[in-house]
This record gives sequence, C-alpha cells and structure tokens, in this order.
Amino acid sequence: MTEEDILNTLDHSNDGYYCSFVELGHPYSFLIDTRLNVFRGDNDHWAIAIERLGYNPRAGAIVLDINYYGNCLKNLEFYNERPTNCYSIDPIDFDNFNDTIDGETLKSDAIFWLVRGQQVSLSHNQEDYLNAGIELKEYEADEISAEEVGRLVVSQNPDLFRATDNELYKSIPKDLKKILVLDEWFHKDFQLQISPTMTDEHLRQTFDLNKNLTGLGGMTFENFAQAVRHQEMLNNGGNSKIWKNNRPSSYETWQLIANVIVANDPMQYKPTLAPNTHWTNWTDSGSM
Repeated sequence: MTEEDILNTLDHSNDGYYCSFVELGHPYSFLIDTRLNVFRGDNDHWAIAIERLGYNPRAGAIVLDINYYGNCLKNLEFYNERPTNCYSIDPIDFDNFNDTIDGETLKSDAIFWLVRGQQVSLSHNQEDYLNAGIELKEYEADEISAEEVGRLVVSQNPDLFRATDNELYKSIPKDLKKILVLDEWFHKDFQLQISPTMTDEHLRQTFDLNKNLTGLGGMTFENFAQAVRHQEMLNNGGNSKIWKNNRPSSYETWQLIANVIVANDPMQYKPTLAPNTHWTNWTDSGSM
C-alpha cells in the first residue's frame, strides 16, 4: 500500500455507473451535514466512509448517505445488478417526517421528529434559526423549508444524525480501526460525465484478443477496463478540466489523508486549506 495506491482509488471512484466520489453539491439534495471517517487495518487494508446528510425532495426524506472507498470493502449495495459504493439510511421515521411536512415546508402544527426512536422538538421561531446562522428563504410568509428545519435540528442534536459504528462497518471489515474523524475539511466535488462507448461485452472481447496477441504485459482485465474507461472519460473535453483541477489527488486534503493511512498516524493530517464542507458553502445543492 502506498499513498499513490490510495489516491488512485479515489481518483477512479467514478465507474460510469453507480459508484462515484461523494458530491456535496448534489443538485437533487440540499446539504445539511457531513463527516469523514478513516479506517486502517493490518495487511495494508484501509477504508474511508464519508457521511453526507441531505434533504432530498424527490425521496421525501432527509437521507444519510455513507460513501465507501477502500481496498477491502465488502457487502456493498447493488443497483441494476451493479455495485454501488453508497449506502443510504433514513434517520427520521418516514411516516412521522411526512406527517410534519406539507410539500417541502414545515406544517404549522408540527411538533417533533422521531429520530432513531427519540423525539426531537421542531421550532417555528425565526429567532432560533437566525441564532443558528440559518436565514430563512421564506418564499411565502412564515414558511420554513424542510432543509432549514433539518439544519437547525441537526445543529442541536448532531450525534442522532450521524452514522453509528454498526452502520459505518456495514461494508468495512470489523478488524479495521477508526483512526481519524473529521467534521469539516476542504472539499472539491469531482463528478465526471462518463458515457461508456464500449459495452462490457466488447471490452471483454477486446481484452481477450489483445491478451492473446501481446500478453498486455500481464495486465489484468480490471486494470485494462479501468484504463479504457479512463481514456473514454478524458476524451470528453469538459472532463479533462475537472480531472486536472478537482480529482482528489490534485489537492491537499486527500494527499494528507493518504499519508495518514500509510503512516497509520492521524497526526499527519495538518491541513493549511480552510474547511468548506459546511452547508453554507454549497448553496447550489438541491437546486434541481
């Protein structure tokens, strides 16, 4: 295991299907909260679990997504018969949440949310929101949106909305130890537009043909497929700029985290860039 191995895994986390790098500014989900967990084990095993809490109007819920990266992941979710590195949890009782929200705003008679079995009080007082740094949008008088309620409630009860260890270890071997937890960091979204031009079947046929002809230097099918998909991605002009400027290996945060994992030492994380993961820095999230 090297820092380059770890960064390469993060850089190639978008497979063009259902695995991708965590997107704090996701257009379908208003960002509420974040957390980053780093794990290290024996035999060079490592994993990262990034928590993204957001309000998704289409799903009608506040959803906690856990995004997994590593070299020893297990028990991943599948969608359309393909693996996905995202595991989603609804910390708020679904029926209770819907009883308190009308469309996308808080009902006037809503009193509490049931979060992990605990009742959490809801506020209709604008002062409470302002004191928490939440300026209400108020498209209609006295209207409070679901994400604004969520941001206030989470600021008052953060632990209830964060992943438990059991949830985090869902796709991480239990022998790995959590060595670093960050509630804020400097982040760049890294979403590439990948539309594979070669089908999986054609990709396999191409690999088999070239393997028989040249041996491909001992390259595995997985490495061959990654190289082809990467080239397809770079053929998209817009992706080239994103790859250059936003891929995880291009900036300090993930370079430091890779160093932490290799050294098995959280003290190696000494950032110089100001954190930007607070929801106020991602105002375009949920914009669609």
